Amino acid sequence: MSEPATVDTPLKKLVGDKTAKALAAHLDLHTAGDLVYHFPRRYDERGEHTDIRSLDVGEQVTVLAQVQRTAVRPMRQRRGNLLEVTVGDGSGGVLTLTFFGNQAWRERELRPGRWGLFAGKVTEFRGKRQLNGPEYVLLGEGGDGEAAVSDEIEEFAGALIPVYPAAAALPTWVIARCVRVVLDTFTPPDDPLPTDVRASRKLVGLGTALKEIHRPSSKEELHRARRRLKWDEAFAVQLTLVQRKHRAADWPARPRPARPGGLLDAFDARLPYELTAGQRDVGVEIAEDLAAPHPMHRLLQGEVGSGKTVVALRAMLQVVDAGGQAALLAPTEVLAAQHHRGMLDLLGPLGRAGELGSADHATRVELVTGSLGAAARRRALGEVASGAAGIVLGTHALLYEGVDFADLGLVVVDEQHRFGVEQRDALRAKADQPPHVLVMTATPIPRTVAMTVYGDLEVSTLSQLPRGRSPIASHVVPAAEKPAYLDRAWRRLREEVNAGHQAYVVCPRIGDGPASEDEPPPEDDNGRRPPLAVTEVAPLLAEGPLHGLRIGVLHGRLPADEKDAVMRSFAAGDLDVLVATTVIEVGVDVPNATVMIVLDADRFGVSQLHQLRGRVGRGAAAGLCLLVSEAAEGSSARERLDAVASTSDGFKLAELDLEQRREGDVLGATQSGHRSHLRLLSLRRDTELIRDARAEAITLIEEDPDLTGNPALAASVAALVDEDRAEYLEKG
Repeated sequence: MSEPATVDTPLKKLVGDKTAKALAAHLDLHTAGDLVYHFPRRYDERGEHTDIRSLDVGEQVTVLAQVQRTAVRPMRQRRGNLLEVTVGDGSGGVLTLTFFGNQAWRERELRPGRWGLFAGKVTEFRGKRQLNGPEYVLLGEGGDGEAAVSDEIEEFAGALIPVYPAAAALPTWVIARCVRVVLDTFTPPDDPLPTDVRASRKLVGLGTALKEIHRPSSKEELHRARRRLKWDEAFAVQLTLVQRKHRAADWPARPRPARPGGLLDAFDARLPYELTAGQRDVGVEIAEDLAAPHPMHRLLQGEVGSGKTVVALRAMLQVVDAGGQAALLAPTEVLAAQHHRGMLDLLGPLGRAGELGSADHATRVELVTGSLGAAARRRALGEVASGAAGIVLGTHALLYEGVDFADLGLVVVDEQHRFGVEQRDALRAKADQPPHVLVMTATPIPRTVAMTVYGDLEVSTLSQLPRGRSPIASHVVPAAEKPAYLDRAWRRLREEVNAGHQAYVVCPRIGDGPASEDEPPPEDDNGRRPPLAVTEVAPLLAEGPLHGLRIGVLHGRLPADEKDAVMRSFAAGDLDVLVATTVIEVGVDVPNATVMIVLDADRFGVSQLHQLRGRVGRGAAAGLCLLVSEAAEGSSARERLDAVASTSDGFKLAELDLEQRREGDVLGATQSGHRSHLRLLSLRRDTELIRDARAEAITLIEEDPDLTGNPALAASVAALVDEDRAEYLEKG
């Protein structure tokens, strides 16, 4: 009898050296525990269709389907025959399997009526979806050769067939065979979940859950297994966050209470408009946090144009009134420069200490970016180090050695999702004591994401838009199906310019040269053409549909002074059209811009499109956003664009965005770069479970803050939320 396997047993002892090497190389699976936690992506049943019609070109898939017919024809370009096998899934969807070369045995094997699992990459040829030379395993009767029915598939024939996240070299049935070998000798670890939690939440034991998720005895048992394993993931994340919040409550911070008659009061008195009720309410919450002896950790979310910057500036002035300094970290130099101009305009004499005509008790507002000249940099850094600059704005250049603060009391991070954990933490480390932290985002965050990713932050939401904001109409322009619609889009842009307004044209890529922070890579595994580029589109527009208009170009590879000059020209009305990348996505505010045309709109994410759209309709005239795409009607990309065009509600779109993104991205998997055991939890579907897990985590941490009385649970949390991810979640 073979030795029992534990979570730490190397796979090569269980499945052989060759297979273990393949599992390690292609799926990063090294131990029995790794494999047991490599859960099936879904479960197929014969008679239940896989919906072939929903497959996306370029996707690596495994489908359960039935052979409908076969056909052999000679190849045109070379000697030999081509075998075409048509398979269907029962829904009306069909897929063509193509096998090159003389493979008569496959024709005998793939007889009409046979069911099988077919794995490969979806391609399209003459309007038909196909898999070229797919791997497959047949169900039912045995066959010859490598397509013979394997025992583990036969075991599930007619029942639930697990389909695993696979690789081209490791189809799902190979993984299923390895899982079966491991489970036959696997001894699960002692259940780390406290008995009272397991009982009160009606959760099955860990050993049962791990067995049933791979080899379900029924749909009901599979549901119970998935619920238990999802609970483990949610509980681990929530314990990490609640521990963080509990520890933060004990950190010391210098209180920064409001000072009557100070800069903040003077600023409020000179504001040319009235704050919204939401801005006032959030302002009170932040003011109370700043006055406390523990550091503020608050997330401020609000739609584009909801007035977050004014709220942040008021918080910064309160800190300056209390003798401290405030730093705002922006993701791009364009946005940092715009914040600088905007805050100087709002503050007027209050932000020009030492200058002629400055107000009493005024402060200075300094901009620190990587493109500052040597003399300007020395001067700016001196102002920051002496404390003369109460408000400091900048990009990641603020993080560099040599930027020293006299008394950093508040860090405001704008559009925080663009910053790495290390960057945010480096700025906080420049204070003697932990500073207060205000995180701002214009990307609305679904409640479960706020609870899971930002669970150690207090959340404030600005839902009102200030008076004077105009509605934005959005439409999809199907360029491939109806080229005349694209012609009409350019004419519509000219009409707006002729009426005295301005326009943006947005492209996904800069053009030739090294990749930049504001563009995706040009290559595309799906065989599509490269995304349209600013440097290629701008001259074509100038010579073609926008001939005679004043066109400017803006992207992340331009020198900083050139970027600033282009933005100033556009803001001043000296340019009619700005052809740009997503460098304009956040913070750019030109009220006279009324129309935006987004080219290759399907190459952008939902939240990104919503952000971009917020650049128009910022003045009295209505805004128009046209989403140009060659995505086919009915495709997932087109449905995404239709959803963006159908609503301006950022929270609805945030839910859609969450639905379409990989959960691991949301939970920080991509930030750490490590494989994670967070596999099953869906922030969209598991709201109630996450809420329950948070409640249990709060109770447990209040009783046992460091989990010293629950060592097995502490170890389980460490395994599920690895060190890098815990750091990501903790630093928020």
